[in-house]
Amino acid sequence: MPNRYKNIRVTQTENGRPYRRSVIYPDVEVSDQDIYVIATEGDRYDTLAQTYYGDPSLWWIISTANSFSNRASLIPNPGVQIRIPYNKQEAINQFNSLNSNR
Repeated sequence: MPNRYKNIRVTQTENGRPYRRSVIYPDVEVSDQDIYVIATEGDRYDTLAQTYYGDPSLWWIISTANSFSNRASLIPNPGVQIRIPYNKQEAINQFNSLNSNR
């Protein structure tokens, strides 16, 4: 399971408490190979990521690819169309590039 925080440097507060900076999520471009599904009751980004990518930790790719203002784990409403980006590795590479050395 990839750890999307592995390239986020751990820093310390003035009191010596460790923390990681906020991450930056990339724009996930539309592809002709993307998959579109209609959300059903109880769908979540992590379960869709498990189904389509084999890894629930990649939920953020699906969440970022869809223009919902709330990035919560639940899909906003049953019946909405959800885009599942085909090229997950491209999104992972962009994420790592944006967040390396932060």
